[in-house]
Amino acid sequence: MIFSYSQVRDLLLPQINLEKIAQVNQGESYITFPFDIGNLEPLIFEANVSPNFIIRERKDSRLMAVLTGQIVIRMYDEYSFPVKTPSYIPQIAFYFLTGHKESVNKLTLFGKIAHHSNGQDGNFYDENGDINLQSGNFATNYVELGFLKSSYSNKLNAFKFIKSAIEVHPKPWMLEELQGQYSGLRWHNTFLAYKFPIKGSIIKSKEQRANFSLKAETTWMLDNFNNNNAFNINRLNASLIVYYHPKFLEDIGLFIQLYHGMDYYNVYFNHQLSIIRFGIMTEVLRF
Repeated sequence: MIFSYSQVRDLLLPQINLEKIAQVNQGESYITFPFDIGNLEPLIFEANVSPNFIIRERKDSRLMAVLTGQIVIRMYDEYSFPVKTPSYIPQIAFYFLTGHKESVNKLTLFGKIAHHSNGQDGNFYDENGDINLQSGNFATNYVELGFLKSSYSNKLNAFKFIKSAIEVHPKPWMLEELQGQYSGLRWHNTFLAYKFPIKGSIIKSKEQRANFSLKAETTWMLDNFNNNNAFNINRLNASLIVYYHPKFLEDIGLFIQLYHGMDYYNVYFNHQLSIIRFGIMTEVLRF
């Protein structure tokens, strides 16, 4: 039997299975250092705790669900170091792998149902008519539908992922006070690259992790909120994360993030952030 070059390449390279594709999309846990550059309030840390539980019939299934109990926590650099209104984002995502399972280039369709709240039950506004950041209730539910395209670059010796998705917060699923000032229709686009250290070092019989990764994300808010015109820059959220995994660390690495856009921390959504920050991140993805 004679194999083509692409068939030989696909046999030699490690396979990007559905579990790894889902893991790329679900994201990693991280904790930031107590210093950053920009207009975010002084923090001791921000932490994202995002454990994933896989639901599937067998390991090679084309269809898989992932249950995630995500929590984002900020500890503020104030008296007694308070943790204010954590973000609780429980979610379930469904993934379907299309095409040939053994191919390096894969297209995966996914859908997500999620809840985002802060565990508070106080009035949304305080006595001055401002949003109550201390105990104000914040709650919304949403669905997200999109695709993930994965491929391998010989030139870069890297795995690449492209994601595009639409996120919808139906008005009946959203706190009444949020309607008109919190975007309920968003278009997400993401590019990720996982770079390996030595060209030709990736072999199918030995799993390893990338020593560098890059993640660029944009979100454009499509609906009418806060009376923003169609091209207002406040509709854009943009993030760039560069991650480095030193050889002497097993399960964590260092990252730097540049972020501009709406504050994603629940009831703080009305704040516009422009920040550079640093921290450590889990990178358990192995190829």
